[in-house]
Amino acid sequence: MLQKGLTHTSVMTVEELHSAANVGSGDMPVLATPMMMALMENAAMLAVDQELPQNETTVGGYIESSHLRPTPIGAEIYATATLENIDGKKLEFHVIAKQDDVTLGEGRHVRYIVDREKFMNRIKKD
Repeated sequence: MLQKGLTHTSVMTVEELHSAANVGSGDMPVLATPMMMALMENAAMLAVDQELPQNETTVGGYIESSHLRPTPIGAEIYATATLENIDGKKLEFHVIAKQDDVTLGEGRHVRYIVDREKFMNRIKKD
């Protein structure tokens, strides 16, 4: 059952493929902001995944986050998402990414509950 307070923590070891230089969001060999935010989204998705019927999932609709510190290749980071509000199919999460006990970034993420088949049928196919 969906309820406020559901939480999940996703973990990742930063690799070269996660770097700003590789992703194109910068030119340094450090964790790219989009990759940190992707880990936050993953944590939010997994926080509610087991509480939804199999035919439903969530999709990201909005994310905002600070990115406060650089993270080197090889570091282990984690992102925690906590469900703070439920408004129909709209789910709002607090998200935070850390390396050890140092905050890398923190923000807000909105996801929407969708029917998998209906969602995929809406995609324009060429």
